[in-house]
Amino acid sequence: MAEHVLLIGGGGREHAIARALAGSEADLYACAGNRNPGIARIATEFETLETTNPKAVREYAEDVGATLAVVGPEAPLEAGIVDELEEAGIYAFGPKAEDARIETDKAFQRRFMAEHDVPGCPEFETFDDMEAACNFIDEYDGDLAIKPAGLTGGKGVKVIGDQVSAEEGKEYIRGSDYDRIVLEERLIGEEFTVQAFVADGEVRTAPAVQDHKRAYEGDEGPNTGGMGSYSDATFELPFMTEDDYDEAVSVIEATVDALEEYRGILYGQFMLTSEGPKVIEFNARFGDPEAMNTLPVLETDFLEVITAARDGEALPELEFAPQATVCKYAVPEGYPTDPKAGAKVQVDEESAGDALLYYASVDEREDGIYTTTSRAFALVGVADSITEAEELAEAALEVAGEEGLHVRHDIGKSDLVQQRIDHVEELRGQ
Repeated sequence: MAEHVLLIGGGGREHAIARALAGSEADLYACAGNRNPGIARIATEFETLETTNPKAVREYAEDVGATLAVVGPEAPLEAGIVDELEEAGIYAFGPKAEDARIETDKAFQRRFMAEHDVPGCPEFETFDDMEAACNFIDEYDGDLAIKPAGLTGGKGVKVIGDQVSAEEGKEYIRGSDYDRIVLEERLIGEEFTVQAFVADGEVRTAPAVQDHKRAYEGDEGPNTGGMGSYSDATFELPFMTEDDYDEAVSVIEATVDALEEYRGILYGQFMLTSEGPKVIEFNARFGDPEAMNTLPVLETDFLEVITAARDGEALPELEFAPQATVCKYAVPEGYPTDPKAGAKVQVDEESAGDALLYYASVDEREDGIYTTTSRAFALVGVADSITEAEELAEAALEVAGEEGLHVRHDIGKSDLVQQRIDHVEELRGQ
């Protein structure tokens, strides 16, 4: 009998998960607060419901006879979706709410790292008194990152000395409604992500990916949920060494050793500094867009990974095609500060050519698909080199056009990649 897999979430990351499961011996069902047309075309059934309501998700899972579930976004994890499904006897590949705190509570995350001697932890302090936090900024010798302790969709962090001045940072803290924040030393270097498949204390890691958070080309503008990302044909990125990658993996392994019951995806976001990789944060699920770099080159059956996790078997060794990927998001004009919805999406799976199209937040109408105020869709090139992959993504973007859309065209371009290499060499004094 085929597995009945319930996919929870309706963004680009979940479209990538759906596509990874499409070739498996499974019947796929999906639920999300928004209807994703790409997932709906793959799934046997797509139900629109509030995924942060564990009882509603459980009821739907029981209705479709789900034997497995995969949780995409972080908010349902925080709400206890995995705990609720487990009560119903349904194995969900994702951490329970307590373990998901490694992402959902940044104050807990840092204290956890310090308590368990997880390497790569920067200097930090946590605050529930905002004036005390402002005083700490005045007294600290150096620049600081200001991080709300809870979930902010990747948009709540302000970095003194980069995005804001110390005075602006204090204004941000005083003007916010956050009840807890973390202040930590500003890390200087190049960011990268390593995503790990985790179950029963075992860790299987994927190639490193570099995301681009800033809205505009040249890494300018406000932070976003991610404008795009790239990976290389090796496990390392061009500015990394094998030792850098291995050191990041050792941090993830140390974290899993301390989180004894953790299962699902553990995403480590790192800064490659002059002292080696430091942890910017952990996430308790695939990255978005990083899932769209990782899953297209995963040659191991994803279903086999999650059934092995459920059945208490050793996780299979993961095989990845030795290819590079470049992902570029198309977002509504004005995103993220003043997004304007309603632009018609001119590209589809067929007209994308050799690129892969992943829908994120779109509005499907009788006469086509339109943008909302969130990231709309991503185009991903997969090829033997970053340059070739970037060209595939750009060719598909030409079909999509520019009307009502904004894209960071510099992601994956050779000059931007070279800047990353030069930056790390400078940090290392080479």
